[in-house]
Amino acid sequence: MSSVPDLLTLLKAGAHFGHQLSRRNPKMEPYIFTSKGGFHIINLEKTQEMLAEAAAFIKKLVANGGIILFLGTKKQAQPIITRYAKDCNMPFVTERWLGGTFTNFSEITRMVRRFTELKKRKVLGQLEKYTKKERLDFDKEIEKMERMVGGIENLSRIPDAIYVCDVKKEKTAVDEAIKKNIPVVAICDTNVNPDKINYVIPANDDSVKSLDLITSSIAQAVKAGLKEKEEKVKEAKATVSK
Repeated sequence: MSSVPDLLTLLKAGAHFGHQLSRRNPKMEPYIFTSKGGFHIINLEKTQEMLAEAAAFIKKLVANGGIILFLGTKKQAQPIITRYAKDCNMPFVTERWLGGTFTNFSEITRMVRRFTELKKRKVLGQLEKYTKKERLDFDKEIEKMERMVGGIENLSRIPDAIYVCDVKKEKTAVDEAIKKNIPVVAICDTNVNPDKINYVIPANDDSVKSLDLITSSIAQAVKAGLKEKEEKVKEAKATVSK
């Protein structure tokens, strides 16, 4: 698939650099090529192969109307996740994961509705009747909720899959996804247990370049899926009009 980078591009992005030998999770052994200078080196042929599998899954999912949530709350991942998720028009979370986002979705939906309603009232000038202090409190609430649920404001249902930048960092989200049978696509560094991840992408999950390259590939797969979905709709309309 064209969204998957070649081995040299993965190498230049530092996708092959794993963690220190002492932090190795034995379950990641099949994806390790060797070790150097006290660090594990990830097998980039495996990375490429498994990224291709993940991208094919995502393309098919999106082509059939599926939604994938992008997740990355650690500092270096936040701008990357925001940029690519917005670029392919998918929901995202870059601040603290709200416990219950999957397992108590109705409660999260209520919070999102409150956020949307407050923004709307502000735009329409309906908050002007309140005191200066009250308006300031509303502004603070809107700002806080923007960080918390801004990326999932248009998420009307539980997503069909989740893309995760760091399995250890996002343990709560991964656990919730597993409970709700939501497929997990994740970058897995040498220090994680990949057993419960549906689509493992063995790669460096700390390097900005590695995160950017792999997230870009995921976003391209989404776009390819959206294009295919659009073509299906056009074909269906053309068939009906005949």
